[in-house]
Amino acid sequence: MANLSAKAGGIPFSVYFRRKWQLYAMLLLPAFIVLLFNYVPLAGLAIAFEDYNPGSGGLFSGEFVGLKWFRTAMALPDFPNIMRNTITMAVGKIILGQVTAIIFALMLNEIGNPAYKRTVQTITYFPHFLSWAIIGGIFTDMLSTTGIINQFLGLFGSQPIFFLGSNQWFQPTMIILEVWKEFGWGAIVYLAAMTGINPELYESAAMDGAGRIKGIWHVTLPGIASIIVMLSVLNIGGILNAGFEQILIMYNPAVYQTADILDTFIYRQGLLDAQYSLSTAIGLFKSIISLVLTLTANYLACRYTDYRIF
Repeated sequence: MANLSAKAGGIPFSVYFRRKWQLYAMLLLPAFIVLLFNYVPLAGLAIAFEDYNPGSGGLFSGEFVGLKWFRTAMALPDFPNIMRNTITMAVGKIILGQVTAIIFALMLNEIGNPAYKRTVQTITYFPHFLSWAIIGGIFTDMLSTTGIINQFLGLFGSQPIFFLGSNQWFQPTMIILEVWKEFGWGAIVYLAAMTGINPELYESAAMDGAGRIKGIWHVTLPGIASIIVMLSVLNIGGILNAGFEQILIMYNPAVYQTADILDTFIYRQGLLDAQYSLSTAIGLFKSIISLVLTLTANYLACRYTDYRIF
């Protein structure tokens, strides 16, 4: 116990704790919430390795079956299509969303009027705070065959498009709606990074004959490159998260072929069909893939850009 005199800024830890105990007390509730909702539920992963029956007892009361449910999931005829839908929509949302946020941030950064800049920024990131229950209800009506969007397209002689009932249109519609909802919020991070760029770099570029476009290309983009890499790494880890709430609210059986993703499939198998072991196995599979992708992306970012998150 002699080493309890671990120093905190040159002060013995016991003395430091007595002075700052209020700060540690403030951590108790957040730590409890994280423990309760993030770590305690991990015990439920045992269901993926047993024939679980809610009526037979606790989490560990079922017969251990090893990787049976993982093999069952992989053998499902719909599983390859579900994986393809998940990756297609997730990749589309990640790439288009990040590119749109960067372009919007670059454009917003060039606005000289502070009041106009704040107004535009507020309007564009406001949809981020609206739930998909609200947005889904609004756009379900707007995108219907008699909705305002089809009425507008009809002015140009277009036939009504069933955006939410067509396998051809469902995925592009979901990607565009997600990007519209989130690009303003995503741009905030890039705008914050741009404020840290030394203004003298722009002056030097201007003295060398660089205009606005070249200033953006040679000063602004390199200045926020580390943030772009960081967000790319984080987004790659969520490549199997195609937007559960959005899809659940806006899809229907007519578009299961292109709309069904891992999360909605897990929802139906687990909560609607009571296939608890199967849905848990698929959820664990998804989490493992996400972890591997995150670690791989972080390694590649560290190796080729000399930047790492952890």
